[in-house]
Amino acid sequence: MTTTGHGSSSGVGQHCCDGSPTGVSEVECDSKTNNVQGQAAAQQVNLDNAGEKPYMCGECGYRTAHRASLSRHMRTHTGEKPYKCDQCDYSTAWKYALDQHLTMHAGDKPYMCGECGYRTAVRSSLSRHLRTHTGEKPYKCDQCDYSAAHKSTLDKHLAKHAGEKPYMCGECGYRATLKSTLSQHMRTHTGEKPYKCDQCDYSAAHKSTLDKHLAKHAGEKPYMCGECGYRATLKSTLSQHMRTHTGEKPYKCDQCDYSAAQKPHLDRHLAKHAGENPYMCGECGYRATQKSTLSRHMRTHTGENPTSCGFRTAYKSNLSQHMRTHTVGKPYKCDQCSYS
Repeated sequence: MTTTGHGSSSGVGQHCCDGSPTGVSEVECDSKTNNVQGQAAAQQVNLDNAGEKPYMCGECGYRTAHRASLSRHMRTHTGEKPYKCDQCDYSTAWKYALDQHLTMHAGDKPYMCGECGYRTAVRSSLSRHLRTHTGEKPYKCDQCDYSAAHKSTLDKHLAKHAGEKPYMCGECGYRATLKSTLSQHMRTHTGEKPYKCDQCDYSAAHKSTLDKHLAKHAGEKPYMCGECGYRATLKSTLSQHMRTHTGEKPYKCDQCDYSAAQKPHLDRHLAKHAGENPYMCGECGYRATQKSTLSRHMRTHTGENPTSCGFRTAYKSNLSQHMRTHTVGKPYKCDQCSYS
């Protein structure tokens, strides 16, 4: 049998892209290659249309139709952050997150909300922001009628259905359903405040807190209560205020029939069920479920006194009442006579 210079039988064709003689023209090779690629793409479309998700995470059971999506998902378990910022030590698991971070270095915010003037560096962030005006909630819970404007909010809700809180704080025992929630909580221990105001030296541990601060710089309170005239810088703040009129208490305890108008109130209540008192006074051993409660208690030791007349109290509510004796303020008016 005659052989070629490559040691292959002349009757056996090799791929034209290898530079080997095959007896197949380059045009025919390209046609076959394109056909194979087209079949692979069609197979993926068929998987998507059929709803098949053959790739599964061995850690948590997450399933996806794409191998690349599974690779990205695995970073939530491994903690891998391959995308590095070349201007600081920031790193992230996702390319889009790095792109958003880089815009902070550039300082550009080309996308503006026509309703309130909010500006952002990322178009997708503007799209999410606009839902605060339109009320759109595209993310639906498949276990109840709950819906959310943001996927992250829906994820938190779904964790409540599951009842799982796998992430625990090593300092105080606090448990969270999401790793990001635990990261935010840890700032109460570390004192980290990564969100910086670009108009003064103020910094905050949470973005929502910085947003409220920035609204003070703007001096705007565009959201008004139709019942009492109360004005707020944020729509969410007005929504919380409206519950004082409607009596709505959307935060439900899953262990008893208690409900609350504000999430912090529910958190305090849940701490009682758990019997947790993570905050301890170093002077006398007093323990509290909330850091703010411990702060008030500490005044009984420090004798802290913010007034100039000598009046002393450990509680802010008592001080507020006392200050009216200086300002002659009488905020409580009778609506039937001139008494106040």
